Amino acid sequence: MIELMVILLERIGLLLLVAFMLTQIPGFRSLLDRDIAWDTVFYHALIFGLMGILGAHTGVIMDQESLVIESWKLTVDNHEILIGSGMVIVMIAGLLGGPYVGLGSGLIVSLYMVYIGGGAWFANSLINPFAGLITGWTGQFFSDERVIAPVKALFIGMFPPVLYMGMILMFIPDQEAGIRIVNHIGIPLVLTNAIALAIITMMIRSALKEMEREAALETNRALSIAEKTLPHLKDATLDSNAKAMADLLYEELDAAAIAIADQHKVLSFVGEGQDHHQVGDPIKMRLSQVALNTGEIQVAYNQSELQCLHESCPLQTAIMIPLYRSREVIGLINLYFKHSQQIRAVEVELAKGLGTIISNQLSGFEAERMKELLKETEIRNLQAQINPHFLFNTFNLIHSLMRVDYEEARRILVRFSQYMRANLNIASKSLIPLTEEMNHVDAYLDIVKARFPDRLKIYRKIDASIMDVLIPSATLQPLVENCIEHGLKNVTYTGVINIHIGQSLEGITMEVSDNGVGFPESLLTTIGKKPYSNRTGNGTALYNVNERLKGLLGDEAQLMFRNLKQGSSVSFTIPIEEY
Repeated sequence: MIELMVILLERIGLLLLVAFMLTQIPGFRSLLDRDIAWDTVFYHALIFGLMGILGAHTGVIMDQESLVIESWKLTVDNHEILIGSGMVIVMIAGLLGGPYVGLGSGLIVSLYMVYIGGGAWFANSLINPFAGLITGWTGQFFSDERVIAPVKALFIGMFPPVLYMGMILMFIPDQEAGIRIVNHIGIPLVLTNAIALAIITMMIRSALKEMEREAALETNRALSIAEKTLPHLKDATLDSNAKAMADLLYEELDAAAIAIADQHKVLSFVGEGQDHHQVGDPIKMRLSQVALNTGEIQVAYNQSELQCLHESCPLQTAIMIPLYRSREVIGLINLYFKHSQQIRAVEVELAKGLGTIISNQLSGFEAERMKELLKETEIRNLQAQINPHFLFNTFNLIHSLMRVDYEEARRILVRFSQYMRANLNIASKSLIPLTEEMNHVDAYLDIVKARFPDRLKIYRKIDASIMDVLIPSATLQPLVENCIEHGLKNVTYTGVINIHIGQSLEGITMEVSDNGVGFPESLLTTIGKKPYSNRTGNGTALYNVNERLKGLLGDEAQLMFRNLKQGSSVSFTIPIEEY
């Protein structure tokens, strides 16, 4: 019994080594990821089935109670029983690939066992499909594990051999001979199969854990390096930051030299070979041009591919990483090494990850910059609008005053120049102190009150402690203008405008109200959310102000509209975090 167990362990060891090597092939990784289709089920079943046939020949033959240690025997006599290792391979197939792969490989081995023959041919042909199904179904109970734990595999590996012993007792004509065989091979076969299954799962788990640990370390390394490059990428250009980036990458990576280039020339070079690899050299390497044209990473595995004419150049190999910005290749990062053995799969994957992350950062900064430019353009367009009717009315007022009150005409002209200067400054400043905005309002109101000296009263209630707070330019003045041009346009009594600015729990609240006709009820829910046509006589200026507030301060600062018992109110709040 001990001799049989030692022999089986020796021969199973070779199969385990082959099986482990196969599971390291990328195609077999789909088994571990539980990501297999019907075509790959057939493929994997065939491979494991052929390995199972090989396993059948690594077993031993029993002649009654004696062992016949003879490999590659193509036929087995009726008085002999083949104790092969094919069942172990079928169990591995079921455990890794599931019941379908296990069944498929078991059927292949089963057909071969029928061909070989022997006293237990029926039991040998029947046990293999069952072994694949049993281990496949049992393994699915542990589908949350990528590779089943060795202890669980140890117990799962005991069931098929026990079932095999029962089949031998059932289907061998000579019952006494069957009992002797089972007594002789039972324990060794159960133990060797269970141990083999546990060992293969342990080997695969250990290898995967090491690979995942290495991948995690390299990913973390790439992320760390990319994070450190952020300050050098914010202006989205390579020219000004190429030297700093090359120095950083040379310090972080195990490379002999680092070069950064745009589409035409070398922008920076750090490391060995600086005496002849110069900044400003044109890109001459063929693989660099391929990387720029295709946008795919390139690897030079020998010095001839580097195309360096310097005889004593220490650089032998290189990885060329294309850099993208908004889907356009804008340059390269070249990692140079002194020996081809230094370029492992890990280095190539790290280079790919680093190139992807840096390219995404460049694209992100570019998109952010374009978004800011677009927003700024929209704000400038909104801010640059001036009511032409107000201009014509003011010119007419000054013209009339010059004939009856020269000093008043001079004062209004000064206030008008202040008002125009404030409007021109709108395009150069997005945020201004509240003091400046109130000066803008006062200049406007002085001009209007000169037109309607007895029909307009202004009341202010302003917290003096917040006069330095920054607010979007040209916000209060259009609200006051809206009260005069629309709220008080057709009233025959004295118009009143209240300007209330103070602190609240949400921030700084600014409200402009009047005692005019109020907003049309049909527009109250939509005003400020879209511009209205001139026929409505209301809404365009309020829409512009609302868009400016939301663009600069966020949706929390948008205008709020309500009708009062007499008149209307427009207010907005600058959030606390904005001042």
